[in-house]
Amino acid sequence: MKTRLALKQITKQYPAVIANDSVDLTVLPGEIHAVLGENGAGKSTLMKIIYGVSKPDSGKIFWNDQEMPIANPASARQLGIGMVFQHFSLFDTLTVAENIALGLPADTRLAELERRIADTARQYGLELEPQRHVHTLSVGERQRVEIVRALLGRPQLLILDEPTSVLTPQAVGTLFETLRKLAAEGCSILYISHKLDEIRALCHTCTVMRGGKVTGVCDPRQETEASLSRLMIGAEPPAITHRERQPGKTMLAARGLSLEKAHPFATALDNIDFDVRAGEILGVAGVSGNGQQELLAVLSGEDTRAARGAIMLEDAGIGKRPAAWRRAHGIAFVPEERLGRGAVPELSLAENILLSHQTRATVNKGFIKNRAIQGLATDIIRRFKVKAPGSYAQAESLSGGNLQKYIIGREVARKPKVLLVAQPTWGVDVGAAAQIRLELLALRDAGCAVLVVSEELDELFEISDRLVVLAKGKMSPSIPTSQASLDLIGQWMSGLWDGAGKAPTAEAVHV
Repeated sequence: MKTRLALKQITKQYPAVIANDSVDLTVLPGEIHAVLGENGAGKSTLMKIIYGVSKPDSGKIFWNDQEMPIANPASARQLGIGMVFQHFSLFDTLTVAENIALGLPADTRLAELERRIADTARQYGLELEPQRHVHTLSVGERQRVEIVRALLGRPQLLILDEPTSVLTPQAVGTLFETLRKLAAEGCSILYISHKLDEIRALCHTCTVMRGGKVTGVCDPRQETEASLSRLMIGAEPPAITHRERQPGKTMLAARGLSLEKAHPFATALDNIDFDVRAGEILGVAGVSGNGQQELLAVLSGEDTRAARGAIMLEDAGIGKRPAAWRRAHGIAFVPEERLGRGAVPELSLAENILLSHQTRATVNKGFIKNRAIQGLATDIIRRFKVKAPGSYAQAESLSGGNLQKYIIGREVARKPKVLLVAQPTWGVDVGAAAQIRLELLALRDAGCAVLVVSEELDELFEISDRLVVLAKGKMSPSIPTSQASLDLIGQWMSGLWDGAGKAPTAEAVHV
């Protein structure tokens, strides 16, 4: 049978690790082929080799049954290979259309391209504004840019690295319909995801990797989530038990919080009210781009335009206080962008400690206590099972999931009064995701007030005590998670909640 892509004995070694160890992979025309493995298993490295970003140390690549070394991404695109990266390759200061034009012929007319982008985005249910600058987009919106850019090339092979990590359930369903249609038309799809239910629902074949090696090939439709988890990490993920407990006093609150747009494409916040109490997790759901970025910026102190009393920390109005003051008074923050905001890529893990741990324990009269920050980093690596050679490793050398574990560990280690977290398990494997969620629950049980912004509804239902929804800059009333349902939250994500501003009764929720 003719193959679209075949890898033979692909090996790629870095100074500290063998990322790919004699990997074989075969993808057929029209096949949706999953590559499954825990963080650091070598999946992303393998995809970069296929797309020409990295070159293998040894092994052969066959394209449509002919040996075909792929020199660079331009060569890959000419062959008909498209890729959507987990960490996006977009220029912040350019518009959506200008970013997409970079990979197209020089004579491409921007106005025509903007029309094609809008048509493609509309066709596949991926809302996008071609003239909007990338720096104004949320992570979910940036991912839509990458997906549309890949689809515009009409690829023979489409590589998707964690494509649904920040998409809503409705958008995931639309994307799956798109991928099935592409496969029916003969396009092959390599699908990298940690979401076992997605792989079982979508994919025809699954190659499992562990420690850089292929450990098995299976039909995921014949497997259970438990059996796939065992293939991937050698065990089932730890069970998460959410025990109800009585929360304490209000630690963080918004009172009539309204904020004009900071730029033309921002979302204005409109009369937002909520509170987060000690010993509880408040989950914030919503479609990407509905005010999540703006809300977290104003809560964390990146945006200090709010009225002083619009944001309360315990009994003090802090709307005008900067981020450093809030951090010093017990607020910790995990942003959705890991590299560039959550961590400085070129700095070591130890040096990245200083982004949030600037105390007498780490800095004395302007001098960094290197032994102290190295010790803190080592403890976080050990406690959160971060796969890294040591505290000296650069942040950019870690896989996305391992860097996320480190950043969350760094903030948890501060023992904050309030923790703000955006997309805590984006692109994280099932074992690591369970560990992160358990740590958030442990922090909540220790009395911390935790606010989690996530587009993973299953995650919010698993760890949250109460839920609210952001839609077009407005916030729904809160509802106990035990009284909520996926259908109800899905409706609220469209802005359809009770106009009286009260949560429906439990009986109404489950109708």
